Amino acid sequence: ATTAMLAKPREKPLTITEIRRGLAGNLCRCTGYQMIVNTVLDCEKTK
Repeated sequence: ATTAMLAKPREKPLTITEIRRGLAGNLCRCTGYQMIVNTVLDCEKTK
């Protein structure tokens, strides 16, 4: 899910809300979830 989100061409960077929606149903939110969201944000910034 994350690779597909990051690979999709867009005019604007992903928002936190878009990342959370993209990961919905794919990840448990009990541990480490926010760190994963933050990592996706970091990857988006380095594109």
